[in-house]
Amino acid sequence: MSDPAATVLFVPGLRDEVADHWQTLLAARLPRSRTVPPLGRANLDCAARVEALEREATAIEGPLVLVAHSGGCITVAHWAARTRRAVRGAFLATPPDFDQPLPEGYPTPAALAAAGWLPVPRARLPFPSRVGASRNDPLARFERVAQLAQAWGSELADLGPVGHLNPASGHGDWPQALTWIASFLDIR
Repeated sequence: MSDPAATVLFVPGLRDEVADHWQTLLAARLPRSRTVPPLGRANLDCAARVEALEREATAIEGPLVLVAHSGGCITVAHWAARTRRAVRGAFLATPPDFDQPLPEGYPTPAALAAAGWLPVPRARLPFPSRVGASRNDPLARFERVAQLAQAWGSELADLGPVGHLNPASGHGDWPQALTWIASFLDIR
């Protein structure tokens, strides 16, 4: 019996789904994809985001691949500690460093702690994973992301100078994303 194609579940960051974001554009192109529904930018509750991920993941039948960006990567790390859902693999793009103050306009460490994000899980993920790190991300130094990747047991992918890999850094459509997640998919 052949292995069925995986469903890709996109896990957006704290700013939720953005129309011209590479995740949103890629989700529209992939035949078997879903996105964790938005909870609203004002809703920082980590537990609510983890529960939303759990609902979507358990509703998907068959193989599952996660594609997370920014705070979605941290959501995945929190979720992985509690779920029983099997995952074929995860691509975690530009996780932020919640342990350090973020630029103005982003939540403060105190707000993140109050919402349940801290401490950021550093346990090995129970599935294969690849962490994409930027050389010039304003939300995390490359070295800090490399430490997270090591703690999570993830392969580290050096994405080069891609900023935070979002529309503000010039990344709407990002065809290379499929290259980074292809090893987890059955693409024919």
